[in-house]
Amino acid sequence: MNKITAGLVAGFVTTVVLSAIMLAKGMMGVMPELDVIAMLSAMMGASPAMGWLGHFMIGTLIWGGGFVLLYGVIPGGTAMVKGILFGIAAWLGMMIMVMPMAGAGLFGMAYGIMAPLMTLVLHIVYGAVLGIVFRRLTAPRMALV
Repeated sequence: MNKITAGLVAGFVTTVVLSAIMLAKGMMGVMPELDVIAMLSAMMGASPAMGWLGHFMIGTLIWGGGFVLLYGVIPGGTAMVKGILFGIAAWLGMMIMVMPMAGAGLFGMAYGIMAPLMTLVLHIVYGAVLGIVFRRLTAPRMALV
């Protein structure tokens, strides 16, 4: 599999994992005010279905594609470490640009201190999974013969 395709597939798989965590968070009633899908939907002036579509497009195309394009310049000795650092950079961008645009303030502080902490953890998990999946998809295969 070529690296661009691997990055996009890794971004999609990782977005599925992150989405499952987000849904579990919501079902447990943990920080219900921090609803990324509702934020995206509101920013687009669209339905929650469009919010989910936007979420998957961002996770797959922007973060998955961006990871593979920047892979060579991201510090770190392993794909997982590179993914974690990439996830932290994505989190920082979200905190500085997306949260204020969504009306949550810089670092989402309108939701309290837990918002930036929870989203940081989610982005670290996202980055770790992204790096692991990308590495698995691009690792050289051993011949069986």
